[in-house]
Amino acid sequence: MRRLLRHPATRVIAGIGAVALAVALYLFQPWRLFTTVEVDEAPPTAAAAPASSPAPAATGTGPAAGPAQEPATGPKTLATGTFVSHEHDTRGTAKVLELADGSRVLRIEDLDTSDGPDLRVWLSDQPVKEGREGWFNLDDGEHLELGGLKGNKGNANYAIPAGADLDALRTVTIWCKRFSVSFGAAALT
Repeated sequence: MRRLLRHPATRVIAGIGAVALAVALYLFQPWRLFTTVEVDEAPPTAAAAPASSPAPAATGTGPAAGPAQEPATGPKTLATGTFVSHEHDTRGTAKVLELADGSRVLRIEDLDTSDGPDLRVWLSDQPVKEGREGWFNLDDGEHLELGGLKGNKGNANYAIPAGADLDALRTVTIWCKRFSVSFGAAALT
C-alpha cells in the first residue's frame, strides 16, 4: 500500500482529482442548497413629476400658497404574473409598476426559490412553459437583464430601463446565467 501511495502516478491522479473537485465546487456551489438570502424592500415610490416651468406668481385672487404641486400618487400596476417552477421550486408574484414620474419598476413579491450561483432577473419575449420545457426557452429570443437577484426570498424592486418594450417582453424569469436555465418564470398579463 505504501508503495502505491508513493508512486508518481498516484500523486498525479490525486492532483487532477483535487483540481477537478475545486472546479466542481466553484461551478455548482453546493452549499447554496442550504443558504438563504432574504430581502424586504418597500414598494417603490416616486415624487410627483416636477413642473416643466415655474409656477405663475400669485395674483391675490385666490388663497396665498406656494408653488402648485401635483399630489403624489401610488404606483400604477401595468401587468402582473405568478411564478411557476422550472429547475427549482419557485413561488411568488411579479408586478410591472409605473411610478408617478413615468419610470417603471418590476416588483417581485413573496419570492421563494433556491439560492444559486449567478442568478439574474430577466424580462423575455418567450412564453412561459410548464415543466422541463420551460427550463431553457427563455433565452431563445430577446431578453433584457434587470440585474442580479437581490435575494431568493422576499420582496425586491428592479428598475426597468425607459426604452424597454414591455409589449414584447411579457415574461419575467429568475435565470441562472452560469447554467443557462430558468429557476422559475411568470407571464406578465
